[in-house]
Amino acid sequence: MTAPAHRRAAAVAAFGIAPLALTGLAASPAVAHGSMTDPVSRVSACYAEGPESPRSAACKAAVAASGPQAFYDWNEVNIANAAGNHKQLIPDGKLCSAGRDKYKGLDLPRADWPASKLVPGGHTFRYKATAPHKGSFELYITRDGYDPSKPLKWSDLEAKPFAKVTEPRLVKGEYVFDGTVPGKSGRHLIYSIWQRSDSPEAFYTCSDVVFGKDSGGSAPGGGVPAPTASAPSDDQIEDGADESTVDHGGHGGDGPGGHPETPAAPAAGETEAAAETEAATEAEAADSGAPSGNSPQVNSADENLARTGGSSSTPYLAVGGAAVLALGAAVTFGTVRRRSAR
Repeated sequence: MTAPAHRRAAAVAAFGIAPLALTGLAASPAVAHGSMTDPVSRVSACYAEGPESPRSAACKAAVAASGPQAFYDWNEVNIANAAGNHKQLIPDGKLCSAGRDKYKGLDLPRADWPASKLVPGGHTFRYKATAPHKGSFELYITRDGYDPSKPLKWSDLEAKPFAKVTEPRLVKGEYVFDGTVPGKSGRHLIYSIWQRSDSPEAFYTCSDVVFGKDSGGSAPGGGVPAPTASAPSDDQIEDGADESTVDHGGHGGDGPGGHPETPAAPAAGETEAAAETEAATEAEAADSGAPSGNSPQVNSADENLARTGGSSSTPYLAVGGAAVLALGAAVTFGTVRRRSAR
């Protein structure tokens, strides 16, 4: 191959990858997922019962309203661009769904949601994190006089969180942290907000709880007690994974935070561009007599951000670094050929 041909091949490979790098810089692929499991959130309880055939009357009604897919996607009640603006983005009556129509069944006002028994005082809270990330949790509880048969409003919650923690410890896939539960009686609701610190994304859960001897609470009209909520087991989570549309590399969505249905894919086509760059490098090395092992390598943007301590900037750096390496390679090839021509 002639020197101009070498330079053209290197330039095509290098500049072909540059737009991909810019695409990666413009995208926001890093997300996280999870839900409260102690006390059990509504979406977790209904997923544990089975999205296709739930047992409790409340979960049957929720599935009828939202469809079973919402419960296969139990770990994605989120707003992609919340950035702490929870009250501004989520209207009254839609707190449990985070304002997302997909999860509207979670907002049904009923007094027979599966509930967890709770007592005042110290409690260890658990939050299943299918994709953990840095962030903080705030837990609110409903005020005295809360009526579960009415749509939940922000004013139904105590003004300040009774528990707040930043970057709690992660134990076997769960965030675990302690808090002091206020003195309450009867049926109440705990509302959790998980705001990531490495992204504007936030997650929300509603956990129905009962204080007192009756662990289930009473159904409307004085019927049989509501069932006790159970969290999904690891086996259930694994078994339902194939039915889930949740992608830890992107958002699902239709919510107020603007959830694109298809996750951003900054690495699309990157493999082909990298292959062209590598081929040009190998050809140049063979022609010049330089060892091929010294050829620059293009880094992938596939780093797993679903790890505690991950940063949403990591993939951008990886893709940007690939572009820099490729451009540098093009310059180097041109310099080598000019020197050879002399």
